[in-house]
Amino acid sequence: MRMKLILGALSVTSLGFSSLAASSPLVRSIGGDATPASITGVRDQFRADLGGDGISEINWDGVPDSFSVPNNLPANFFNGVKLSTPGAGFQVSANNGVAPVEFDNTNPTYSSTFGVFSSQRLFTGVGSNIVDVSFGEPGSRGLVGGFGAVFTDVDLTNSTTMEYFDAANNSLGVFAVPVGIVGSESLSFLGVSFGFGRTLISHVRITSGNTALGAGVNDGTPLGTGNVADLVAMDDFIYTGIVPEPETYAMLLAGLGLIGAISRRRKLP
Repeated sequence: MRMKLILGALSVTSLGFSSLAASSPLVRSIGGDATPASITGVRDQFRADLGGDGISEINWDGVPDSFSVPNNLPANFFNGVKLSTPGAGFQVSANNGVAPVEFDNTNPTYSSTFGVFSSQRLFTGVGSNIVDVSFGEPGSRGLVGGFGAVFTDVDLTNSTTMEYFDAANNSLGVFAVPVGIVGSESLSFLGVSFGFGRTLISHVRITSGNTALGAGVNDGTPLGTGNVADLVAMDDFIYTGIVPEPETYAMLLAGLGLIGAISRRRKLP
């Protein structure tokens, strides 16, 4: 019994689990111009919301050339993050001098459509404008307390959104990325958290614009729906440290309890 009480305390204090009841989200968002400075202040506010320590960031610039354009990025390239899409995979834009930058390999107009927040690479789904981001190491699932991302060239209201889900796959809300304030190469940021120490988010569905990047698709091209194409690419991701989902952690506690019981039995005369 003593061991069970100690492990129970660890589950609350060491890993930061709190009640999984829904709480009001804290949303940080801004639509800026083509300069990183126009959104950096709000991005930094979101970083502070997450607590400062234990934050992870992906800026794509450390991806090897062998996993960037013209090649696809593996879905499990980053530790603790799993990518999925209804499309044909994912691409990170190339470094200058290696291949055309900012997805000009797909369409030569894109380097004048998209801007960059942290030079010089961007991220996109291939053949789809939907990317799902989930958390946890291979064979396990994890939770984070907040997730945010930088987008470029959001032109239409509600064309670009992020939907957050809890461990039971219940939606925690759909949040729209603000429209940029210049016509091309604008930068926007959206980050949502649920209070310091609250690890509610199991995965995030990102919808970037209203259609996928493509060879014959220019920003503003008329679509059959009567709308025009709003092409959007992604830059930096930022999120809290990942903790195991409650059921995964419960299995860990049960395993530790079994080890403790075996150890005590071995000590009996």
